[in-house]
Amino acid sequence: MADDATVDFNGTGRTDETGSVATAGLSAGPVASDDSGTVAAALSDSIPVVAATPVTDGGSGMTAVASADGGEADAVALAASDAEAELAQLIRPKLTAEPAEPNEAVEVVGGKVETVEVSKHPTPSIPETDLSLADIERRRSHPLRWAAMILIVLVAIVVPYWFGRSLAVNETEAVVSALGGVDPRGIALIGWVAVVITYVGLAMAVVVSPSWPWLIVFAVGLAGEQFVAGLSMLNLNFWYSTYVVYGEQASLANAANIGILAAAIGIAVYAVIFVGLLVVIKKTSPLNVLTKSWASFILYFVIETLALLVVLFGGLLTAV
Repeated sequence: MADDATVDFNGTGRTDETGSVATAGLSAGPVASDDSGTVAAALSDSIPVVAATPVTDGGSGMTAVASADGGEADAVALAASDAEAELAQLIRPKLTAEPAEPNEAVEVVGGKVETVEVSKHPTPSIPETDLSLADIERRRSHPLRWAAMILIVLVAIVVPYWFGRSLAVNETEAVVSALGGVDPRGIALIGWVAVVITYVGLAMAVVVSPSWPWLIVFAVGLAGEQFVAGLSMLNLNFWYSTYVVYGEQASLANAANIGILAAAIGIAVYAVIFVGLLVVIKKTSPLNVLTKSWASFILYFVIETLALLVVLFGGLLTAV
């Protein structure tokens, strides 16, 4: 390989067998050449000039220039290492103190979706406290409100039923004269509506927050349903009680009882179907939409409508 490349130690030109000349701003230094005719220099301008002689490696075919002085060779190697370190610092990408992208978030501001900057280190909005999680939950439980609601429900069950039953027994003629001109289907519809309002109020109180407006609807609907049930003498064998109290006008009371029972049966059927859907349908199934709250309400009203149609046009009003 000594004939493949010619090195000019007195100048800056280096010529290989291909005729290409490379200019290196070096005074002297080790040079290596391989079979492809590539010549590499490993020293910078700051390296001192030393006397060197070419040395050929017979095993690899590489030709290099070695220093005559061992100490100066160590200095050359140290300078080469420093040059490589400086080059690495120059080509290394600089890290910026600030992130490349701003710390932003998408929020709804004034009814419009906007991109706003957020703090990288937000200040906690919840003050430090010694209260435990149980203490916090106990403060949110509001036991007095629940006690008052339970009391209101008990009153709505007992008092309206007692009042309606008292009117049926003690003021029978007044009740018959007031309702004598009403079609039995209308009476059945009243009983059905009372039960539906009661259930809707209870269901919405569970789903919607705040729940107290719907709890009021539930209590009012329950009181109305119980009043109609007391007025129509509702029990398991209501047709005997209504015949004893109302005589020939018992069909009106029977219609109210049938309307109430039809709505109650509709709630039971809906509950069985909805629980069955929750058990059978997987969360990954497209049919999982049937378990959503809005879909369950639609299902409930469909079932209740079918129950009402059976009562109004199924012949039950004339059979009892």
